[in-house]
Amino acid sequence: MKIMPCPLNGERNISEFAYGGEVLDLPAPDCDDETWIDFVYLENNTAGVVREWWYHTPTAYWFIAERDTRTDEILKTYPANEVFKDRVDFAAPEAPAAKE
Repeated sequence: MKIMPCPLNGERNISEFAYGGEVLDLPAPDCDDETWIDFVYLENNTAGVVREWWYHTPTAYWFIAERDTRTDEILKTYPANEVFKDRVDFAAPEAPAAKE
């Protein structure tokens, strides 16, 4: 049985978690569609230590894990606010003009 050390709930069975992808820097909000597509759908697939998003499904808690992809060893887990100190505010898109 594989154990994941959750920063909120302690050590739990890995079956309680869902993988959320690599931790990546957001592209600029005004970047082109190709850049957003790459950000959303492509993975680096790095062999070595990577930072990843993980989700504890029973408590709806997102956190970050550092994992060695060569050995599948979980090296460290911590709350996301240790990495992301500032909130990103996105402007709401403007509503299209009403046709008269």
